[in-house]
Amino acid sequence: MRQKRTGLKRVGNATVNSINGLFAAFKSEAALRQEAVVFVGLMSLLLVIDISRTELLFLVFSLVLVFITELMNTAVEVLADRVSTETHALTGKCKDIASAAVFVSILLAVFTWITVLFGALN
Repeated sequence: MRQKRTGLKRVGNATVNSINGLFAAFKSEAALRQEAVVFVGLMSLLLVIDISRTELLFLVFSLVLVFITELMNTAVEVLADRVSTETHALTGKCKDIASAAVFVSILLAVFTWITVLFGALN
């Protein structure tokens, strides 16, 4: 049995694994790359609009939430494909539900951005 790492070594290894996961997701998922382009564009917009820190926090949070849900969706899809590449109703349902989570997070981001931007323009 392999000895578990503890302390800073464990934190360091967890960080490396997380970064590797980000790179793997970006490499394999076009949706994540597209969302990254939108993220950079919208973050650039934040440099020129006059909003409060709270509004800024909501806008950034909504975009990060899209990334988080997309990463979880990707993990579900990869795991489902690892378990079986055969078409199965439950596998399809699982993937659809994970995709729905991404969709809901995108709707939340759109709603948040529209609400804050229209408030800033008034």
